[in-house]
Amino acid sequence: MALKLTILGCGSATPTSQRNPTAQVLNVHERFFLIDCGEGTQMQMAKFRVKGHRINHIFISHLHGDHYLGLMGYLSSLHLVGRTAMMHIYCPEPLQEILQTQWKHSGTELKFPITYHFLEPGENIILETNSLIVKSFPLTHRIPCWGFRFDEAPRSRNIKKEKIKQYNIPIESIREIREGADFTTEKGEVITNDELTHVGTPPKSYAFCSDTIYDPSVAKYVKGVDLLYHESTFMNNLAKRAEQTFHTTTSQAAEIAKKAQVEKLMIGHYSSRYKQTDELLKESQAVFENTIAAYDGLTVEI
Repeated sequence: MALKLTILGCGSATPTSQRNPTAQVLNVHERFFLIDCGEGTQMQMAKFRVKGHRINHIFISHLHGDHYLGLMGYLSSLHLVGRTAMMHIYCPEPLQEILQTQWKHSGTELKFPITYHFLEPGENIILETNSLIVKSFPLTHRIPCWGFRFDEAPRSRNIKKEKIKQYNIPIESIREIREGADFTTEKGEVITNDELTHVGTPPKSYAFCSDTIYDPSVAKYVKGVDLLYHESTFMNNLAKRAEQTFHTTTSQAAEIAKKAQVEKLMIGHYSSRYKQTDELLKESQAVFENTIAAYDGLTVEI
């Protein structure tokens, strides 16, 4: 199954009638990961039929309100419907105090535990399972900010069924062969792994670049991903404004995608001044052709 990304919000700063602030859900083999949680995220989950109760991992890029103000409401709703499973939150350290202060003054004791994983400087592996590796990496914004990269774990090779019969391969040898081992027959003949197997579906990857000034060094962290989401708050004629506010323009995001040799770029985090995205998309595509524009409710297979 392919990875699936659903955009719950792709606007910046304040909600509009067309766009909610940043939030998205990544489906990795029916495990759901929430990336940022702008205002109204839980309503967007209901609107676009996202299984919010199945999310166990939340990634918050930084502590500007349009990236986390929906979190208190979402977590409180999970409490009210009786959730008991652990929630993992990967975030800047002050977020724990922000959330706990609100629950303290409302007299709320959550029915479920939260484990906070504080983001640290540099590039770091923050989650690793049998099927997925998640890394955080630094972005350059007005306050500490991080991006996230999601990589499927390398898959085993697929054994050719006809070779099992041809060489009388016992069941206990199949796992080693799938992991790259050669096979020695009863007569001592060595059969190479390349003859016995073929490559399975290549692992997929996704990277999320939240708020950041144009920074070419980001390319090394997102190199070669199948899909890159990169903020594109402004069009090129507002490049100076983008620099002043530590944001990126359409063409600058495309330059990162080009430099990183990604498969596809998705732009988003648009300023509310843009009612339509056609012109933003054109500017990005002029630099990196395989670019698409995010919109609330968009689901993309990676």
